[in-house]
Amino acid sequence: MARIGDMDVVAADGGDGVEVLRTRPVGRRREDRIVGASQATRDLIEQATLAARSELPVLISGPAGSDKEQVARAIHAWGPRHAQRLGTLSAVAVPEALQGRELFGCAAGVYPAVPGEHVGALERASGSTLWIDQVEALSAGVRDALVKSIAERRFRREGGDAPLALGARVVCSGESLSGASLFGDAPHHEIPVPPLASRPEDVLPLAAHYLAAFAEEAGFEPVGFAGDARACLLAESWTGDVRELRERIRQAVRLSGSGAISAEALLLARDGDDVPSFKEAKRAFETRYVRGLLRRCGGNISRAARLAKKDRKDFYDVIRRTGVDPSEFR
Repeated sequence: MARIGDMDVVAADGGDGVEVLRTRPVGRRREDRIVGASQATRDLIEQATLAARSELPVLISGPAGSDKEQVARAIHAWGPRHAQRLGTLSAVAVPEALQGRELFGCAAGVYPAVPGEHVGALERASGSTLWIDQVEALSAGVRDALVKSIAERRFRREGGDAPLALGARVVCSGESLSGASLFGDAPHHEIPVPPLASRPEDVLPLAAHYLAAFAEEAGFEPVGFAGDARACLLAESWTGDVRELRERIRQAVRLSGSGAISAEALLLARDGDDVPSFKEAKRAFETRYVRGLLRRCGGNISRAARLAKKDRKDFYDVIRRTGVDPSEFR
């Protein structure tokens, strides 16, 4: 058994040579965990822990799909405001003309199309944390007003007279802004989230984490991943980052039900035209089959052919077709 991030991970024999990955969550609630085994993730957890103990503003930076939301939720959950609900505002979802209204609120009559008084996200999150996603989508004027409000610990509703105390802790996330360009010289935390492709050690722990979560949603105990599925996960480039991995596991759970997740389920779980052709899937299966058999037989082709119930020459043709080198298993 190994401890990976916030998971206990157990490799076990599932029968018929199938290796499965079982997990047992420990410690914090699953939805508040940052999961991984890489040094990059350990550094990320350390930075998030330091930020959680502080009241300074935070910028979480990273590529699209890198799950910056999870870091924001962890910072909130690990800090003194954890008993309050995390406030959220997606800057990209708000038209530029209404950004000030949604963030700071407004007095009645300021916007003829929506004439009533409006309580903004900063005010709604008082006593808690406000996570502003894709903060770079805010106009420069609204960003400047936000930074000024954080520095002065007060803000005004648009069209309002009296200043209001800022009772929210602000955590922002984005792809293109740096902490210096957002907060200037003001004290702040900046936490970069590296892409999944640069930390392959995190793929299997994250896959196990999502499998446990989606199996729980579906109401069954997860079995784990077959050995060929683990190889498939590690072979992927994950250009869509953690988001792509999460959705692949979600779809694979739907395809596999309560059984072990197979490589075939992961292949079929791809979006749209990314699903491999039958010929590509067959070739991928042959390669995994040949590698597994040669590994079991120590690279002995004759023995592997007997186990495969194939003529040695025919089996050698399969080996040649897959490009696998038997000598690497001897």
